[in-house]
Amino acid sequence: MHRFNAAVREGRWSEFVAAFADDAVLSFVGVPAGPYRGRDEIAAAYESRPPDDTLTVREVSSDDTTDTVGFDWDAGGCGTMRLTWEGEAISALVVSFDA
Repeated sequence: MHRFNAAVREGRWSEFVAAFADDAVLSFVGVPAGPYRGRDEIAAAYESRPPDDTLTVREVSSDDTTDTVGFDWDAGGCGTMRLTWEGEAISALVVSFDA
């Protein structure tokens, strides 16, 4: 989440997006955005509609290829991210926001 928070603060998404595989998919649950397919589409999404809040990780659970991360937005609100890994790269990221 360090890369995400740095990207929010600096307004530069290239280092954050570099963590995704070339054919990664970014999806949101309950939000009218995406899915975004491929690193280029993911980068364009973050550049055109960048988040304006940093986050704090609350909890992490992991299995062989997937990390589930509970987080709090620093300005309020919370959610969950499910990151699926392909080696060192993120192959899928699903983000949901709690009501």
